[in-house]
Amino acid sequence: MGEPSIRPQRWHKLGATMHATTRIFDIQRAHYRHPVRQTEKDFFVVDAPDWVNVIALTPEHRLVLVRQFRFGIDAFSLEIPGGVMERGEVPLAAAVRELREETGFTGSRQRLLGSVHPNPAIQSNSCHLVLVEEACRTAALEWDHDEEIEVVTLPVEEVYALARSGGITHALVLDALLLFAPEWDRLRRSAV
Repeated sequence: MGEPSIRPQRWHKLGATMHATTRIFDIQRAHYRHPVRQTEKDFFVVDAPDWVNVIALTPEHRLVLVRQFRFGIDAFSLEIPGGVMERGEVPLAAAVRELREETGFTGSRQRLLGSVHPNPAIQSNSCHLVLVEEACRTAALEWDHDEEIEVVTLPVEEVYALARSGGITHALVLDALLLFAPEWDRLRRSAV
């Protein structure tokens, strides 16, 4: 039997300074004090804009996916479309924009499935997960300068099989699929 659990304390933030600035995110040095022990310590926080990821469902019940090279893992990754939200942009508008720019797909209905914190241990941002229904290719691609994307559509059940077998490893994509699962179950039941 392990040690008894204790209730964690909320540390008090005493201040923060900019440690580094990059093209994609800033790193802050945040200074905190523990409320009981009174110890003080610096923690580094990645301050990034919010992101949006899109579950785009076609009328044929296929999901729109993108395959692209990812520098963090030095390999290709199969994902759902998504990207950085622009300042002042709301999740639904960002989802429509990112989906159109990366894949050329647009849809008739959009709704927020949920929002998650990508890594709350070191990141301050949220990732908003949006469902776009009736997705069809209607627009020209508008990739960023360094983007090269293979756009594919796969049946929803095949995407879930890939996720279960390790063919999809992006944690935020897995989050989106988790939140989409009840909606997919409802859609399947209504189609029978």
